[in-house]
Amino acid sequence: MTITAIRDRLQQRLREPLPGHDAFLELSGYKREDLEAARRISPPPRESAVLALIYERQAVPHLLLMLRPTYEGVHSGQVAFPGGRMEPEDADLRSTALREFSEETGAAVNGVEVLGMLTPVYIPPSRSLVTPFIGMLPELGAVAPDPREVAALIEAPLELVLRDDILKHRQQHLVMLGRSVQVPYFDIEGHAVWGATAMMMAELRELLRPHFQSKAFQ
Repeated sequence: MTITAIRDRLQQRLREPLPGHDAFLELSGYKREDLEAARRISPPPRESAVLALIYERQAVPHLLLMLRPTYEGVHSGQVAFPGGRMEPEDADLRSTALREFSEETGAAVNGVEVLGMLTPVYIPPSRSLVTPFIGMLPELGAVAPDPREVAALIEAPLELVLRDDILKHRQQHLVMLGRSVQVPYFDIEGHAVWGATAMMMAELRELLRPHFQSKAFQ
């Protein structure tokens, strides 16, 4: 699996209809209708964007994630893609994703090739509509994570992200449903990636796995 092959595959798939999140939502114990109902009763969502960056580390394709610090908030201690809210100075959501990525990781983004975007994800607890962008970079270069936003950067080999055995389940209380349910998550080197980020990762896996692995995401 070369970085060039990954780019070619993603460019092709991003020109086609996106798979969305329905399969992952089904595994989570609720359906799209639940999210749509929550969205209708909330104020207009705040627009945000994240960047899922694929790059090479010692000739091995990686995907960059980050661990949020522990704080008083709904996303405390969660694993996420770097990103944040759209600001008035941002020309568009793509600009938001690149700006937030640079601010949170300290990495330069002038060489990032943005291939396209995944299906937006609505997050009821924070009332945010998040648009994920896929970016590629030959190598990550120097980083200087903002300690207010980032407890640690997680450099996940892409082959690990695509494996079957990282999909697991655990009991989780969901505010939107008002009850605890078995939710799916991805075990990335001991870090549990669940919720909105897991939905984004599931869709990215859908775009890549039918080509790079024999068994598609179930």
